[in-house]
Amino acid sequence: MPDAPGCLIAFEGPEGAGKSTQLQLAAEELRRKGYAVEVTSEPGGTALGQSLRRLLLHDEERKPAALAELFLMLADRAQHVHEVLLPAVARGAIVLSDRFSGSTLAYQGYGRGLDLIAVSAADSLARQGLEPRVSILFDLPVDVGLQRAQRPDRFHREEIAFHQRVRRGFLALAAAEPGRWRVIDATLPRRVVHEEVMRAILESVGSVKPA
Repeated sequence: MPDAPGCLIAFEGPEGAGKSTQLQLAAEELRRKGYAVEVTSEPGGTALGQSLRRLLLHDEERKPAALAELFLMLADRAQHVHEVLLPAVARGAIVLSDRFSGSTLAYQGYGRGLDLIAVSAADSLARQGLEPRVSILFDLPVDVGLQRAQRPDRFHREEIAFHQRVRRGFLALAAAEPGRWRVIDATLPRRVVHEEVMRAILESVGSVKPA
């Protein structure tokens, strides 16, 4: 939605990369600068999404098959886009989302081994034309990220090979569209990472003005 008054910034990365912390720091600084900011996350950015999140991340007795997992993630996204993201962008907010389409391609495409073209097409339908102005990838070695993760869930408990595929997937997505992605070394000190995040956001917001 290039003509919308607001924009979407996606925070992406593997387990334990620190993106949630950096998202909150970025939101605080953007608000100090006078921007209208909406903070949200996937899965779980709506009431329906919260139910889907519990099923996807914490219900060990009803573990979905890979394709079912994809459809559940995209159901969450479709509701999130309709209920939260499009309205916020339309009213001029900078929306910071903890995960978006990049995570679906990395986790369900590369991680689960689903067909990338099919995953991308289904995701395109779910996001209803909404594209992140920039996707910020917090990259770090898998073993470091798994040690850092504070709230282990079903994905965290996957085998190391799964997490390696996810990381390679994120890096492949960023390499394929360097104009849409910024890769940040998440092993750097928090302050340095924050400075790089703010640089990426402020370079991308373009016509979005402080309130």
